[in-house]
Amino acid sequence: IAIIPTANLIGFAGQEIARKLPKVFGVVLETLLGSIVEIVLFMVLLHNNGEDDDNIRVIQAAILGSILANLLLCLGSCFFVGGLKRDEQCFDEAISEVGSGLLLVAGFGLSIPCAFSTALGSSIDRDVMEYKILKISRATALILLGAFLVYVYFQLRSHHSIYDDILEKDEARDEDRERDLKKSKLTFTECIIALVIALTCVSLHAVFLVQNIEYLVHERGISDMFLGLILVPLVEKLAEHLTAIDEAWDNQMNFALAHVLGATVQTALLNSSLVVIVAWGLGKNMDLDFEIFQVILLILAILVVGNFLRDGKSNYLEGALCVMVYAIIAVTTWYYPNSRPGATDALGGIESNTTDSAFETHRGLLSHIDHRH
Repeated sequence: IAIIPTANLIGFAGQEIARKLPKVFGVVLETLLGSIVEIVLFMVLLHNNGEDDDNIRVIQAAILGSILANLLLCLGSCFFVGGLKRDEQCFDEAISEVGSGLLLVAGFGLSIPCAFSTALGSSIDRDVMEYKILKISRATALILLGAFLVYVYFQLRSHHSIYDDILEKDEARDEDRERDLKKSKLTFTECIIALVIALTCVSLHAVFLVQNIEYLVHERGISDMFLGLILVPLVEKLAEHLTAIDEAWDNQMNFALAHVLGATVQTALLNSSLVVIVAWGLGKNMDLDFEIFQVILLILAILVVGNFLRDGKSNYLEGALCVMVYAIIAVTTWYYPNSRPGATDALGGIESNTTDSAFETHRGLLSHIDHRH
């Protein structure tokens, strides 16, 4: 809970700085500042990772959880809230199509290590497989990082005039524009001071959160999957989500879409790559070999949202459907088995050695059948 107001302070200071800069650069910088909480949390989890790599599984889940929260929960909430006051809202295809294309590329890149592992896992020695997946993940991270840099150059240099025109028209449609202009603004120096204070607090809160993961998993019965895929992204992204929802309420759908898709693309291309590269430098085996369950959720979410973005219009029905899909995912991950030995599940049962127990039961059943025959 303590991390929410500090994340909100980062978002507010970033928004104030963005107003003093050119439109497109301001949106990009604001999105980058909004992801600082996530980056700091990933780095703390990575630094405190033990020999059992439990924190790496949380990071992997949090990467995809952040993407799902942006695409389904935040974008769905924007569609729903904006659609309450209007029959439909329109947004420019320059923002939606570029965002959808980048998400498909990111989904492809993040799913390749899992596809490789699933296809060849039974025919290659486990140590050899882990080595190959690690190499593939590091190469993929470098390529995705290159894709993010090309995307930023596309926005800020070669095609910035297109985005400037779109955002200026969107700003003119802001229903709270006159009231916002009357509000007192922070100076540039005050924004920097607020960011320094907020980042210091966020870093401390991230450390405290990581220290309590063991308690949440072992004592409270919260699975690694739910912790990384749902709980952590909701905490770190709440302030950013509220900003986008407020823009949708004010009929600034291009701004809202730029924030939502920009944050999603940054997590998929930059943050995921950054954590793999930093782990590489620290000698830790952080890879992009997500579980097949996570990859299926990612691909389906990208396809669902891409279908809703195709016509350049949104309404409250599409928003409600996106939020409902996210709710289904949250319920499913709540009952997902825990991967940590000795941890309890959501119903209070012990989840350790689940695979071994199933194997022993299966073997005992076969022995019983053989004995009868």
